[in-house]
Amino acid sequence: MWCLCCLYSKEPQNPVDLKANSWILSLLCHLLSSSEWGANKVGTGTFISALGYTSADYYSKLVKNIVLSLVTELKGNQFNGLNIQGRVSDDHVNVVSLFCVPLITLPDVTPLLEALLTYHGGRSQEVLSSEFLEAVNETFLKKKIVLSESAILSLWLRHLPSLEKATLHLFERLISSQTSSLEEVECIIKDSLLIMQILKLMGRGSRGYDASSAKLFMMLFPMYERWFAKPKAACHPAIFRIVDEIFKNALLETGGTPEVMTIIQMFTRCFVQAHQKDNKQHKFPLKAYFPHQHQHLVIALLKHPFDLSATLWSQHLKYITDMLKAIIEDKSIRTYADLFESWFLFVHFGEWADIAVEQLLKSEDESSDTFLWLLAFYYNPHNDKEKRTQILVEARAVYDRLMMLFSCTTLSVTDLQAAASTKTDKRQPCTKHLVRHLLISFLLFSSGGHKIAQEFISHVILASSTTNEVFGLLTRTAYRFNQLGLKDQRAVKLVNELLQELRFTD
Repeated sequence: MWCLCCLYSKEPQNPVDLKANSWILSLLCHLLSSSEWGANKVGTGTFISALGYTSADYYSKLVKNIVLSLVTELKGNQFNGLNIQGRVSDDHVNVVSLFCVPLITLPDVTPLLEALLTYHGGRSQEVLSSEFLEAVNETFLKKKIVLSESAILSLWLRHLPSLEKATLHLFERLISSQTSSLEEVECIIKDSLLIMQILKLMGRGSRGYDASSAKLFMMLFPMYERWFAKPKAACHPAIFRIVDEIFKNALLETGGTPEVMTIIQMFTRCFVQAHQKDNKQHKFPLKAYFPHQHQHLVIALLKHPFDLSATLWSQHLKYITDMLKAIIEDKSIRTYADLFESWFLFVHFGEWADIAVEQLLKSEDESSDTFLWLLAFYYNPHNDKEKRTQILVEARAVYDRLMMLFSCTTLSVTDLQAAASTKTDKRQPCTKHLVRHLLISFLLFSSGGHKIAQEFISHVILASSTTNEVFGLLTRTAYRFNQLGLKDQRAVKLVNELLQELRFTD
């Protein structure tokens, strides 16, 4: 039977593969029906006919009965999450899980899959085969089977590679949808099987999963034990933090690209929204999902711009900036890791960086230093005071020149290029990101910028390698305008026109 399981194709590519899979399933059913009847004088076919069944019906009902028997056996082997010795051996459970691999997509086998996923043996090692766990996760992500919430949570708790693959599956979909609007990205995240299960399961209280699941997880993956402060607590934010760790690695491997930062921000926003929408007393508070040592900063960042009046944005940004500056300038912060954690926390709520640029162009002079510092930190989290000072000097020079042009009704692309120019050719990449952010906001919010925006995008942006970055800035701005309900303003119309031009060019 195991040889047949190995021949089964998980991804049939042509009619031959489909026919082979069908033949394997039929043969497995036939082998399942082999019993003492074959040794008796009464033939199997005669017996099936006497029951009034066709062979197909008989095999189908036989599979259902075998599944029911195995499920009963597995559930009877456990009581209140404890393993009752002597009923089912762990080796037998392992063999059953292997046998299920080619049968995963059969609806009749689903109860057995769930019983296996929620089963915990008497050993500290995993009793289910890795082939089974990987196959279930892959099939589930492709929406070929439907499993209960507790079964999926158990799968991800007991098999970290499945959780990682589910996260990367979502991440790849989001990366490939970068040419879409953020509303579409938001729909992908909310429709994601990953985030739906995390949000539902981690808010279910003691009904979410049992203590044995968390205990098994810690035995298999001790590096995450610190995230289970209370192993018996049923909705600890451990899974969210593991997913967040995967996003962090993606951010590091890509060098902090704006596209990845936007994905982290949208994922966080969807999670926070869902948490607040279904707020129950037994849930962990939101700040528990962001275990930063400075909880006052966490609470301030969790307050979304849309939850405040626009007249309070500047004040709240100053509050956030003052706390970040105090943390960064704290002499006890001596490692880059400590600095990185503060920056990574801020990245989750990067909408405030976009608001800071907008406020920078509308603020009074005494506020500009605060907002420029925040943007310099957002685009350059290195703990190098000299480098940060240099970034601020360059950003300040560009900002001052842009503000001199802000009230001009007649501008040229050359004027804007001159304002963004530098005396040297050694401008740091992080400074370039900051300057482009200032330029795009200038085009959107200044009278003269409106008139040359399309020309600037066509002749400057499209001629460079920054199209994706600028497209990301515009999509975030369009998303913010839509969330605020702005429809008729001039900036809204211009953003949509520029996005359309970039999509058409792409």
